[in-house]
Amino acid sequence: MIAFSGVSFGYRTDVDVLHEMSLTVEPGITLLLGPNGCGKSTLLKVGAGVERPRTGSVTVHGHDLWREEVLARSHLAYLPEQPDLSPYATVAEILLMVAGLRAQPPASVHEALAWVGLDGLGNRTVRELSMGQRRRAVLAAARIGNPDCLLLDEPLEAMDRAFRSRMIDWLRALRNQGATLVVVSHEIESFAAIADRAVTLRQGRALMVDALGSAPADRLTTLDRLARSMVADQA
Repeated sequence: MIAFSGVSFGYRTDVDVLHEMSLTVEPGITLLLGPNGCGKSTLLKVGAGVERPRTGSVTVHGHDLWREEVLARSHLAYLPEQPDLSPYATVAEILLMVAGLRAQPPASVHEALAWVGLDGLGNRTVRELSMGQRRRAVLAAARIGNPDCLLLDEPLEAMDRAFRSRMIDWLRALRNQGATLVVVSHEIESFAAIADRAVTLRQGRALMVDALGSAPADRLTTLDRLARSMVADQA
């Protein structure tokens, strides 16, 4: 479970992207929807501890992300939209560092690389990889240690059709194991069948919608409206 309590954050001191936002994300798949610029990626960065909130707190399984960092971050994995990796480090060097931070054996690196289809490419530097391969490398890092709170920003972007299907199957399996997943994606059709709930952002605050409907057409209609922020004002 990931909980945001009274979180405010902005890249400028006079403008909040997130404004006194409170949100509790339970286990399952939560789609984070809304138009470009509403704060979806920023919310993931704050939830992953990449950005520190100006006010409020973020907890992971009850552990404060900035006061109990080791405990909180041991549960977290973050897949950013842009795979910003050191261009001159090799893929294996980066993943071995992640394995060390998560107290995992070196063998976990080889297993993660094989799962994402990069086995044999561990000695390549990041700058030698295609964008799709870089995203797979970041995904490999997210798998090491089997964290149970995952924040995924456009996880299907730059992936081929076969790997997209594998990703969806993996996310469904994590969901069934009780993991907490927050997914930002413009491709709502790929997630409509497996999403448990959706959150949309408006004016820096979050609105949770649990009732997505049971019929596929109804779910897609609901998710599309949320993606466009076409929701009724809340009292």
